[in-house]
Amino acid sequence: MKIAKRVVNVSPSPTLAISAQAKAIKAQGVDVVSFGAGEPDFDTPAHIKQAAVDALNAGFTKYPLPVAGIPELRAAVAAKLARDGGLEYSPDEISVAPGGKNALYSLMQALVNPDDEVIVPAPYWVSYTEMVKLAGGRPAIVDGAETNDFKLTPGQLDAAINSNTRLIILNSPCNPTGAVYTPEELEALAAVIARHDVTVVSDEIYEHLVYDGVEQRSIASFGPEIKKRTVVCSGLSKSYAMTGWRIGYLAGPADVIAAVNKLASHSTSGPTSFVQKAAAVALNGGQEAVAEMCAEFDRRRRVMVGRLNALPGITCRTPKGAFYAFPSIANCIGREIAGTRIGGSMDFASVCLEKARVALVPGIAFGSDDHVRLSYATSMDRITAGLERLEELLS
Repeated sequence: MKIAKRVVNVSPSPTLAISAQAKAIKAQGVDVVSFGAGEPDFDTPAHIKQAAVDALNAGFTKYPLPVAGIPELRAAVAAKLARDGGLEYSPDEISVAPGGKNALYSLMQALVNPDDEVIVPAPYWVSYTEMVKLAGGRPAIVDGAETNDFKLTPGQLDAAINSNTRLIILNSPCNPTGAVYTPEELEALAAVIARHDVTVVSDEIYEHLVYDGVEQRSIASFGPEIKKRTVVCSGLSKSYAMTGWRIGYLAGPADVIAAVNKLASHSTSGPTSFVQKAAAVALNGGQEAVAEMCAEFDRRRRVMVGRLNALPGITCRTPKGAFYAFPSIANCIGREIAGTRIGGSMDFASVCLEKARVALVPGIAFGSDDHVRLSYATSMDRITAGLERLEELLS
């Protein structure tokens, strides 16, 4: 059977692949420390789970109409955006989706035409480029310098925009680097975007996970000119430990949201009904659990980065957000480790998994072959065990 070209040309998700590989080894009875998937190890807070149970018991199990999201949840999203970022959105400017990934995918389908260019700062989340390709567009990769915490500068953005530029994707806090754009940096980028009259997709899925007193801002908050050119994307997976619940949302101009809803009416029909009830409770209720999880991630972050920087041949900048470390393995490339010559991040990740039983994600998946990504969304015991194994391997 012949597969469509649009699928053949798309690469599978390396983060999911490395997690599957690690699970396969574990199934053989081998202990593997996995730093692969970006999934909190915490359980979903009890009051959110109870809200889903209550919705089920109340018979809230029919089609999730309207497709854009139940009014209760869209109102909760609007209240959250106003509360956290001073952003005012009406219900027809908000669309709820079955996961932040689906929200972004639908947005690319709604906005990107064949041969449109989408500026993607690197290092980038693995699915951005593939979503652009599936929409018929061309990813325009712009490398952020490690000395600038991998962040895109206004000068780089200005030079990258041309007549084919349709979108710019901005991810802050960033997966995989943990970089967070400062308000001053965002304001400068907003000025470039407004001057060129292009659209920015602001992926803010890790917005509540910031450290060291860093101020997290949405680029949409810097005035009406940038807000009307911005589509905000976020969700509940990371901050509320709700990865399996699949709930995300978009906020932006009403015509864009209407286009996304039209697609959803022929694809997903919207997120699961009773999950939407629970999501509204998550957003409207107390946020103590979010703060507690963030504090624990911070503790793990400090331990992981400190241990990584003590490893031979490894250097790691301190991430300011999300729950990933993105250490450089540049000093290991060209060396032989455990009998394998390291030509890049794939070789390094393979040796770590095969010899040390530690799963991490090769940086080439994120556009940087000199790095690897480790998630600290796992227990401190596993972090300690995994880094002890890496120390033994690299020493």
